[in-house]
Amino acid sequence: MIRLDNISLGYGARRLLDGVSATFEKGTLAALLGRNGAGKSTLLRAMAALGRIDSGTISIGGHDVSKMRPEEIARSVGFVTTDKIRIANLTCEDVVSLGRAPYTNWIGRMQEADRQIVADALEQVGMGDFARKTMDSMSDGECQRIMIARALAQQTPVILLDEPTAFLDLPTRHEVCALLQRLAHEEGKTIIFSTHDLDIAMARSDAMVLIDSPALIMMPTGEMRRSGHLERLFGIGRE
Repeated sequence: MIRLDNISLGYGARRLLDGVSATFEKGTLAALLGRNGAGKSTLLRAMAALGRIDSGTISIGGHDVSKMRPEEIARSVGFVTTDKIRIANLTCEDVVSLGRAPYTNWIGRMQEADRQIVADALEQVGMGDFARKTMDSMSDGECQRIMIARALAQQTPVILLDEPTAFLDLPTRHEVCALLQRLAHEEGKTIIFSTHDLDIAMARSDAMVLIDSPALIMMPTGEMRRSGHLERLFGIGRE
């Protein structure tokens, strides 16, 4: 579980969020939405302890992230960025193995148990047959699955993803979000992903989180669809 308690954040003189609170439960897939520049990436980075907040508390499993050691954070939250990953001569297995860094010994040596976790993570995202392929030889959708596998190998209760479907075609967007939905429900992960794709968010997420600066509105997906907030901010019709 990850919790926001009365947090405020911004950049420069601009206040993005002011005194907002929300709770993301275990086994939940939540879609984070907002207009361009609303602060979706800024909020996700703060939740991953990669960016600062002006006030308030972000906690994971009841622990204030600002007081956690880096290794504790690395074992609590996985973060998948929106960047395209094209690493020549680095295999998919090698990339996923990076997720084991918080657990390996001081020289980073993988044990047999670590290798099995990496193999299981690849299988979970349907990429077991791609272990020895290099990232530069794969499609955007395949690369995104590998980055999700890396987060799974990290074995964190919380996974945050910044625009995981940004560069994907429509069928692959649905495949990736269906994968996230399955991982949340079957593995008990708390998964939060930012997106501009309202249709996929409404089809796959359990909850929708809307940044309406400086407010944050969180509702179950069905309730959000009927609330009028999406219509007001994005110009879509209600059910």
